[in-house]
This record gives sequence, structure tokens and C-alpha cells, in this order.
Amino acid sequence: MPFEGQYVLPAAKSMKQFEAMIEGPYTYGVVLDTHIAQLHSVLEEARRRDKKILLHADLVQGLKNDEYAAEYLCQHIRPAGLISTRASVIQKAKQKGITAIQRVFLLDTNALEKSYLLLSKTQPDYIEVLPGVIPHIIAEVSIRTGIPIIAGGLIRSPEEVELALKAGATAVTTSNADLIRYYKKSHTEYKQ
Repeated sequence: MPFEGQYVLPAAKSMKQFEAMIEGPYTYGVVLDTHIAQLHSVLEEARRRDKKILLHADLVQGLKNDEYAAEYLCQHIRPAGLISTRASVIQKAKQKGITAIQRVFLLDTNALEKSYLLLSKTQPDYIEVLPGVIPHIIAEVSIRTGIPIIAGGLIRSPEEVELALKAGATAVTTSNADLIRYYKKSHTEYKQ
């Protein structure tokens, strides 16, 4: 079962959010904004608490977003997964046995079609679709690619989470503290 049955992936944009995430019941979490000097200690602290981190490679300050950076992240930082918009990062993660999550921004039909071309080349383990509040597009991307979908961006209510999941998303990423708390209880009950 993807993400050990966890369908809400808390996303940390700050150290305060990261600390709350690793103290919570969720096994998987996303680190969005960090800098290179924090990476090792952040991931080590997560591992000490049996947490699995999906690291957004594009948002690591002080690290160029290319295949060499991806190789460094895979070999020395070793997150559970790498998230990126870049094909070279996705391909390196797959090569190194790290879960590869291709992030795509669905701005218009042209962007969607270009994303399909990119996805056919990279064949990531997951696709993170942004914004995640377009259920019919989530369903279309899921059917057309056959790759599991993570919905993210602009999801602000439990109803929007449920719509994304019903449309075929495997999970939803969110940094919204209210949503993380809302699903905390159901996640804790699921794990027991």
C-alpha cells in the first residue's frame, strides 16, 4: 500500500512545521523549504523518529537543481523520496533506488500536454499534480499515465481532500495545519 496507507502527507515549509510533523503520528512527510546546511541533521532527526521524508529537491537552497545535486541527495542524504519538476533529478532518483516524484504544474491545456510528454520520458514512481483541486484532471492524468497521483496545492478543506482522493489521487500533500490536525485522528485510528 502506498505510503503505508497514509493518504495525507504533511508538508513542512519551516523548521517549526518540520518539528510538528516529526512529533505527529504520520510516518511520511514532505520537506519543502530547507537549505543545504540543514539537510543532514533534518533527515537524521526524522530517521531517529522512524519518519520517512520526501524531499523537494528544487527547494533546497544552496544546492543547484541538477543531476549532480540529485546524486548527492540520493547518496549522502538518502531521503525516502525526491520531488522535482526536473527530468534529470527524477531519472537520477530512479537510478539510485529513491522514490521519484515528478511535480507538474497544470496551468493550462498546453502545460498539461507538455507534462504528458515529460512523464512518458521520466516514468516517475508518482506524479504530484498542482493544483490538486481539479478532480477531473487528477482522474485524467491517472488514467492517461497509469502512474499514481499525489494531489497538492490549494487544497484547503477536508472536502477538497476527499474529492482529490475520490478522483484517483493516492495521497494529498498539504502544509495546512488545520487539515493536518483534522486527519491526524483518522490516521492514528487507521494505524492501530
